[in-house]
Amino acid sequence: MLGDQAGKPAGPDAGKDRRAVRRAATRDEILRAAWSLARAEGLAALSMRDLAAAVGMRAPSLYQYFDSKLEIYDAMFGQGMVEALAVVEGGIDGRHGREALRESARALLLFTTNDPVRNQLLFQRTIPGFEPSPDSYAPAVALSARVASLIAELGTSDAAQAMDLWTAVISGLSNQQLANEPGGDRWIRLFDRAVDMYFAALDSPMSKKKKGS
Repeated sequence: MLGDQAGKPAGPDAGKDRRAVRRAATRDEILRAAWSLARAEGLAALSMRDLAAAVGMRAPSLYQYFDSKLEIYDAMFGQGMVEALAVVEGGIDGRHGREALRESARALLLFTTNDPVRNQLLFQRTIPGFEPSPDSYAPAVALSARVASLIAELGTSDAAQAMDLWTAVISGLSNQQLANEPGGDRWIRLFDRAVDMYFAALDSPMSKKKKGS
């Protein structure tokens, strides 16, 4: 039976599958080159001409794989957010309660500060006219929901406000580090102290009073 199948000529779907694989591989190569150029020259400085040269093709040929430079940014955003979600899940793995919240945030803080260009694309709005597509933004929604679920498990009286404060603490440390000492750890070293202050605020008499009212 296997010998008979192996001897048959490949059907039209086999050719389509090979083309799809080659197309996906080329798109991945383009995105790797885009990240490399953005990290070397700056996110906003990414040009289709330089990107095409980096992958050995002419600029018009890029449009066979991406309709515009904004679509390339969109694909990069989606990749980065998938990585960010995986980092957060890795910090949570095997942990519960406050420890899970703390360690997932520590992992995310290191993720953002280790790559300023990626942080710009994912967590700041520095590209004029760029708005991530629903598909690319879906991992960001999942990430936010995952963190919100950890905060809700703490039993705070106002989960939405607690979530806003938490994101302000973590993004504040990240942005201060990147803006004032890129490559260093001056603000990263404040992480545990900042988190302890956050938990103390949740445990404050005022917070407990609101919870009981």
